[in-house]
Amino acid sequence: MSQPSSPCHEKKNNWPRWLRRNTLELVACFIIGLGILMLLQPFALILYTWSFVTMLAGTVMFMVVSKFPE
Repeated sequence: MSQPSSPCHEKKNNWPRWLRRNTLELVACFIIGLGILMLLQPFALILYTWSFVTMLAGTVMFMVVSKFPE
């Protein structure tokens, strides 16, 4: 049987605020969106060339960050 949680049994979260899941998930979504914009723009071939790598990096970042604590 588990004991009810009380303030003295709570875990202290030692992660810095910028390493929390919410902030970094937003950054990852921004990187994915940036990759999509790079893919759809008609002006610079270099942006189109790096768009897949950018979207892939954002997706991998999102998958890793989703394991971080709240």
